Amino acid sequence: MDEPVDGAGPSPGPPYDHPETEAERRKRRAVFLRELTEARELRERVQPRRTKERRMREAMRMRTFRI
Repeated sequence: MDEPVDGAGPSPGPPYDHPETEAERRKRRAVFLRELTEARELRERVQPRRTKERRMREAMRMRTFRI
């Protein structure tokens, strides 16, 4: 029963003693967008038929709205 009740201890998140700088935020965002693009490319390689079907549906939708 020697454990702290209020949860004082190492927190899993980032430390909040200083605010994040703009450069850090941009760097973190760039990494996120790079990983997102990589994940989308991987999904297209792994599921080529679904990707083709999605592109065909999108093309049909675009043709529907053309004048």
